[in-house]
Amino acid sequence: MTTEHSHATPPLIADMIEQTLAAAITERGAALIAVSGGRSPIPIFHALRGRRLPWDRVTVALVDERWVAPDHPDSNERLVRDELLADCAAAARFVPMKNAAVDATSGQPACEAAYRALPRPFDIMLLGMGEDGHTASLFPGAPQLCEGLETDALTIAVTPPAAAHQRLSLTLSAILASRRIVLPISGAAKRATYQTARNPGPVKAMPIRAVLRQSGTPVEVWIGE
Repeated sequence: MTTEHSHATPPLIADMIEQTLAAAITERGAALIAVSGGRSPIPIFHALRGRRLPWDRVTVALVDERWVAPDHPDSNERLVRDELLADCAAAARFVPMKNAAVDATSGQPACEAAYRALPRPFDIMLLGMGEDGHTASLFPGAPQLCEGLETDALTIAVTPPAAAHQRLSLTLSAILASRRIVLPISGAAKRATYQTARNPGPVKAMPIRAVLRQSGTPVEVWIGE
């Protein structure tokens, strides 16, 4: 089931994430969150990282990653370390996707093992969505898209059809194995993409549809300006 929240702001989304993590820590002694990279979540990270949670009980993982060095400007790991894991949130545990393998295909088994060792399910999954309707690194036209939508594995190596770097991505089954999925959307282009994704059409053309159309995991779409 998909629920929409209008007039969303980064502090409001950070409030919701803080409450979710705090509830998980109260109930189970620990919390697990997966976050996306890109520019869109940065204001949310900035609003969240100063919250006075017991961050040492929070594990932060990635939804996807470019196969670049952790200090590369395009690295999601670098973005999360710089923009989220600071201030109070510096005490959180971070689990990267990138490892020492030469490429994402070679690195996928070690990443899979690291993610299977996490105390899943994810308490919250902070997804992103591209203007082409991709989510995580499940891109329309990627050779591995069908496998990413159908496999029971947690992670998959992906070659984007129009991007510079190979990726590692959570699969659809890993995304849906979450207690709560959150999709922040802002800007006219992303709002238009979301409305198109809500209309009938093939999942392979807009993989975000696979998340929006399922009913097993709650999905909250937070729509901002």
